[in-house]
Amino acid sequence: MAKGLIFIYTGDGRGKSPAAIGRAVQAAVEGKHVVLIQFLKGKSQENSDFLRKMEPEIKLFRFEKAEENFEDLSEERKAEEIGNIRNGMNYARKVLATGECDLLILDEVLGLVEKKIVSVEDVKNLLECRGDTNIILTGIRLSDEICALADEVSRIETVPVVKS
Repeated sequence: MAKGLIFIYTGDGRGKSPAAIGRAVQAAVEGKHVVLIQFLKGKSQENSDFLRKMEPEIKLFRFEKAEENFEDLSEERKAEEIGNIRNGMNYARKVLATGECDLLILDEVLGLVEKKIVSVEDVKNLLECRGDTNIILTGIRLSDEICALADEVSRIETVPVVKS
């Protein structure tokens, strides 16, 4: 059985999530099924209403309940959201175990590692369950340990624009 590939979009530039969503659309056009799980984005409806129109080919999940971004929450509410985030990670494991999709996108999962909500070991264990499912991980900071697991890493940077 072939192992699915691991793609990472990282860096301080804007566009990591849109790049992952672009890959999701590309996969859907090819007749594949995609599961997109977003973390640390709050429950706002910015782009989720549009993405939900792409179901059943692209299924979007957000397990966090707060409207605000994680960083803006009180410590008590952060603790509650960490439980919701862990539910999201458990769901990702279930998706991989059942082979529910061809592409799993874990949007901002690298931020979960950076904030110590999940460990590098948690991510490694999850990736081991992938079977032939391709996985995209996004986030600003990439640890060397997770980088070593990737088949392809794309670094997205902001480049200063010089105007004359």
